[in-house]
Amino acid sequence: MAAPTGTLWAGGEHRAAPPRSGASAALAWVREHLVTFAGLAALGYLLLPIVIVFVFSFNKPAGRFNFAWHEFSLDAWTNVCGIGGMCDSLWLSIRLGLAATLGATVLGTLLAFALVRHRFRGRGPANLLVFLPMATPEVVMGSSLLALFVQGGIDRGFVTLFIAHVLFCMSFVVVTVKARLQGMDPRLEQAAADLYATPYQTFRRVTLPLVLPGIVAAALLSFSLSFDDFIVTNFNSGNLVTFPMFVFGANQRGVPPQINVIGSIMFFLALFLVLAAQYRTRFRFRRGLGK
Repeated sequence: MAAPTGTLWAGGEHRAAPPRSGASAALAWVREHLVTFAGLAALGYLLLPIVIVFVFSFNKPAGRFNFAWHEFSLDAWTNVCGIGGMCDSLWLSIRLGLAATLGATVLGTLLAFALVRHRFRGRGPANLLVFLPMATPEVVMGSSLLALFVQGGIDRGFVTLFIAHVLFCMSFVVVTVKARLQGMDPRLEQAAADLYATPYQTFRRVTLPLVLPGIVAAALLSFSLSFDDFIVTNFNSGNLVTFPMFVFGANQRGVPPQINVIGSIMFFLALFLVLAAQYRTRFRFRRGLGK
């Protein structure tokens, strides 16, 4: 017969186990929550720069540099485009990011379907080549593209930036969508075919809805990579100045708080999109359960 929890078995009698001391109980509690503490510490470490950026967006610096707290002010938020050229560079980065996202998402999704669903000669080397833009240092890719455009006599500008951004964003799209396709249950499409659905109907009603979260995630990742890129952009921009290039140049002369405002807006916008997607997924799941 097993002894009850927290008791000792001795001579056919149950005796209560001696209570833990305060130090041992505290140590046991820490051990049980050690992973939680580590996760919170890592999360705080990641969010600390964002918090600093947000706080200093309300600062009114005494000089050119916004590195020391001086005075609380809403001037930067009420006059975001007060710095000459900043909003123009921001709009250029947004347009470039949207265009590169569209091109990389379409081409990368098609390539992912080809690599997962079809067998063709050169499929193995194609899978290997997809990872090269991800593994290649950006300075190598930027300089190589610059040499290609110069040798081809192509003037550097929006077109060269678009080509360069699609090139390095497409690899991330392929990897993301490919992982989603490989995780799909093929029996779902087989069931649609058994119910006399045409290949187009199967793709539109079964395959695409299942792959769509991966495509959306790949598109968001592509936009972030394109909007944030500096090295490849610096080699192939010509006379254009994107927002990261503007921030780099402003850092040499003085960082205005409006840059912190733009960074805060981008962060909260991304956070809103993630939370909205999570809420939509949870709402659809509950509606499917009839709750």
